[in-house]
Amino acid sequence: MILNKLSVLNYKNIRQAEIACSSKMNCFFGKNGMGKTNLLDAIYYLSFCKSHVHTAENQLIHRDEALCVLQGEYTYEDRTEAIFCSIGRGQRKLFKRNQKAYQKLSEHIGLLPLVMVSPFDSELIRGGSDERRRWLDVIISQYDKSYMHALIHYNKALMQRNRLLRDQSRDRSLYEVLEMQLAQHGEVIFQKRTRLVDVFLPFFNNYYQTICQSAERVGLQYLSQLGSVSLEEKLAADREREKIVGYTLTGIHKDDLEMTLNESLIRHVGSQGQNKTYLIAMKLAQFSFLTSQSSTMPILLLDDIFDKLDAERVEQIIQLVGGEQFGQIFITDTNRKYLDRMLKAIQQDYTVFKIEAGQVFRMEEQA
Repeated sequence: MILNKLSVLNYKNIRQAEIACSSKMNCFFGKNGMGKTNLLDAIYYLSFCKSHVHTAENQLIHRDEALCVLQGEYTYEDRTEAIFCSIGRGQRKLFKRNQKAYQKLSEHIGLLPLVMVSPFDSELIRGGSDERRRWLDVIISQYDKSYMHALIHYNKALMQRNRLLRDQSRDRSLYEVLEMQLAQHGEVIFQKRTRLVDVFLPFFNNYYQTICQSAERVGLQYLSQLGSVSLEEKLAADREREKIVGYTLTGIHKDDLEMTLNESLIRHVGSQGQNKTYLIAMKLAQFSFLTSQSSTMPILLLDDIFDKLDAERVEQIIQLVGGEQFGQIFITDTNRKYLDRMLKAIQQDYTVFKIEAGQVFRMEEQA
C-alpha cells in the first residue's frame, strides 16, 4: 500500500500542506516543535480515525479555526482509495472512503494498515496496563474484523454492567444477560490475544537481537484472569462486592502484557538504550507480523527513532528499514545526518522535506 498524496488543513500547528509522497522513503527534518510529529500523526489519523497520542478532538484543530481536514490518496492492490476526514469543533467527525461516508468508523479500521514508532511508545513499558492492551487491540483489529466486533460488544456490555453496579440495581436477569455477553466476547478476545503473543514473539526476538547484535532475549507474557476462572461464574459471584466499588473487577479489560529482557521485567532492568531498542524491535516485529497476515505491506512511520541509541544500533536500524522487507516509510529527525546516511544506504526513491513552524518545504533531492 502506498500513500501518494497527503493534504492537511488546520491540523494542530499545520495550517496547510500538500505533499506528493515517494513510494519508498519520505524524510522530514526540522527543529523540535516545528510540526514533524504532527505530520506523521495526520497520516496515523487517516488509518485509525484517532490521534496516536490520544489527543482530544478539539485540540487537533488549529487554534482560532473551526475545522480541520485531512485527505489521503492511496494506491492499494492496483486500485485507488481516496480517504477524507473532517473534524469540526463540537461536531461529529466525518470519514469518507471514495466520497462515501462511513456509517461506523469501525468499518474503516484495517483498510489502511500502518505501524508507527514514536517516543510516546515509552508508555508501553512505564505506563499502565491499558497502554499494553491498546497495543494488542491495534494489531489484531487491523487484520481480524471478528476481534473488533467482539471488542466493541464487550466494551458496550461492560459499560452497561458498570452502570447497573453504580445504580445499585437488583435486576438479576439483566445482570445475567450482560455477564453472558461479557463471557462470550471476552473468550474470543482472550483466545486471539493469546495466539498473537505466541506467534509474535519469534519476530520480536529476531529484530531485537539483530539491532543490538547480542544474545539478549526479550519476552512477552499475556496475563489474563480468563486463564484460570470462568468469567461468567466469577462475575455472578462478585456482584455484591462490585456494587460497593461501582465497577467490574474481573475480565479482559484487566489483562496485562508482561514485558521482559533476559527474564526480568524491562521496566526494572532496562537502560534508556535497551528500552528504546526493545520498543523499536517490537514495532518492526509488528510490521512484519501484519505483513504476514495481509496481502499488502503497512505504511511505516518512524518518529525521532535515533535518539538515545549508540552508533552501532543506529546502523543496524538503517540497514533493516532500508531493506526490501519494508515498503513505504515516513521518517523524522532533527537534522539530516542520519537521514542522509539512510538515503545513501537504501539507494531507492525518496523525497526530503524541511518543516518550519508548521510549514512543509520540499528540499533538493541530494543525499
